[in-house]
Formats: sequence, C-alpha cells, structure tokens
Amino acid sequence: MKWDSNAVFENLFVLEIANNHRGQLDRGLKIISDYGKIVRFNNVRAACKLQFRDVDSFIHKDFKSRDDIRYIKKTLNTKMSAEDYGKLVVAIRANGCIPMCTPFDEKSIDLCVDLGIEIIKIASSDINDWFLIEKIATAKKPVIFSTGGSSLKNIDDLVTFFKNRNIPVAINHCVSIYPADDHELEVNQIDFLKNRYPNHVIGFSTHEYHDWSSSVMMAYAKGARTFERHVDIETDETKTPPYNSLPDQIDAWFKAHKKAVEMCGPPGITKRNPPEKEIRYLDSLVRGVYAKTDLPEGHALTDADVYLAIPLQKGQISCREFMRGEVLLHSLKKDDLIRIDDINSPYAKSDSLKKVIYDRGL
Repeated sequence: MKWDSNAVFENLFVLEIANNHRGQLDRGLKIISDYGKIVRFNNVRAACKLQFRDVDSFIHKDFKSRDDIRYIKKTLNTKMSAEDYGKLVVAIRANGCIPMCTPFDEKSIDLCVDLGIEIIKIASSDINDWFLIEKIATAKKPVIFSTGGSSLKNIDDLVTFFKNRNIPVAINHCVSIYPADDHELEVNQIDFLKNRYPNHVIGFSTHEYHDWSSSVMMAYAKGARTFERHVDIETDETKTPPYNSLPDQIDAWFKAHKKAVEMCGPPGITKRNPPEKEIRYLDSLVRGVYAKTDLPEGHALTDADVYLAIPLQKGQISCREFMRGEVLLHSLKKDDLIRIDDINSPYAKSDSLKKVIYDRGL
C-alpha cells in the first residue's frame, strides 16, 4: 500500500491517556469524553492514545509482588481487560478522535490489530527493542516514534527499517524528563530532525509544565507538525502529576497552535505576495518626482532637473521609476509633478505599469 505520510501525521495532536484511567473503565471514558469536547470545540484533528501491556507476561513472575518497584506496582494497578480497552477505543471514535496506542510487548500489538488501532507509537524506551519493532511492522500501521534518550544510529536505523517496509513513520523530538523544565526542551532539535529526515513529518512530544503556549508555538514555527502531551483529569480525590495536562490547559494548547499557524502563514518555500493594503501603505511613503525648474518639450531629464518629495500623486512617476534620460513630451513648469504620460520612455508604453501608477498615490 502506498501511504501519504503527510495525510496520516500532518497537524495531528496526540492526547496521551497512558495509565491515567488507573485501571478504571469509567474514569477512562470520562477522560475521553472531556477531551473529545475540547477537540470538537477547537476543530482539531486529534488521537487519543492508550498504552497496552500484557501484564501477565510483561512482569516476571518473581517480581509481581514487589510493591516497592514503582513501574511494576503501577502496571499492576492499571491493568484492564481487552474487553474494556475495546470499550475505550469505541468511545475514542465516538468522540471524534483517532484511536492510537503504545504497545509495550508483542501480544499487545495483536490487540492493537484486533481493536483496529489506527496509529502505533513506539515509546522512547523501546526505540531499539527490535523484538517489539519487528512485530510492530507486521501490523502494517503508521508509526510515530519518540527520540528521547536515543542515539543518532537508533533513529537512522528505525527510519531505514520502516522505509524499507513502506510503512509511514513520523519522528517526535522528545526529552524524556517528567516533568521537563523550559531550559531542558531543546526545541532546536526540530531543526536537526527536519534537515536530516526531510521526507518525514517531524513532531514534538513534550512534558514541560510552566505554560501551554510557548513551546507549541515555537515548535510549529520550527516545522513540527504533530504534537503530543499527556492528559488527565482531576477530582477532589485525585491529583495529577505536573507533566500531565488538564482540559483547560489542552484548550490553551490548541489555541496557541492556531495562533502559531496564523502568525507563520503559508509555507515559506516561495517569496510572499504582499497584500494590497501593504502595497498601498508603502506607496504612500514613496517620494514623487517634481520639476525643479521650467523644462521645455523634448528635454531629456537629468538629476539636476528634478527633485523628490512626498506626497506621491496619482499618475506621477516616483523615485522607483525615474531612470534619467526620459524625454518630455511637453513643457513643464517649476514644481509641476512629472506624470507617466509626460515622458517618452519604454516603460511609459506599458499599460499594466501605467495602471499601477494611476491607481496609487493621492
């Protein structure tokens, strides 16, 4: 199958639910519903991303009782059945979002396929887990991977691997620090990734916690076109870590992106065409050409014959057009403005130029 990777990844927001459902179906459905409203209100294209682990095989049997190991305890406490994950996927679609998943083991990839997950994410921790990566390739799904903590060879190898299998891949700049301070974001890495992988969509997966506007605006201006943040909800009984975003913060995030798109304008691959109001404003500042003395018909104009002053008037040649040597078609008095129709010059015969000159000025 021939994929258009831009269509898959371009302007895609990934809302990482992770384990914030806390193993509770109702909580997961509430997260999806709350963020679905914000997605629809802001009219953005978004994916809700789950994390799948086959918990029974993912944790070694000798360590399943180790409550002192945070990752093991959290994995056990957030375990959900395949049936409940299926209900979350149905809810993601019903709320206008794309179902997406980070699988952490091979069996979970089979669940991704069974549930119709549309995009697979490779976590930074698994960027060189080739058992997992080779299994992901069998799913034939578009892939996003994050570069947190990776080597350049890790990234090159993944890009080549998926290219050889005709699987579209996007590359997220990511700093795997939870939460990350502003000085740790290294947004300039987006420049590096765009230059090294020009045929791939580059994204920004971020965990900073001071504001929800600055980094997304800078990342968009740098060329990132897919964006990811962890999301959660809070209640009186539950609080969320600072690297997670809350609904009002994601709303601000979407709006900041929209503002960045507005301010950056069209892709900077050609010279911009100035709007008419800009041209008219600049024309009002241009100096017009005036006769310094009385000048006879047939006189060839020199610098000594004219002076420049504002305002520029309709039909008058300006400092932009005066080329010296123009021949007067009739006599002029001192301080007369010199119009395009007063001179014999090759450019005076251009109807399009004459129209521009008569349309501008006072």
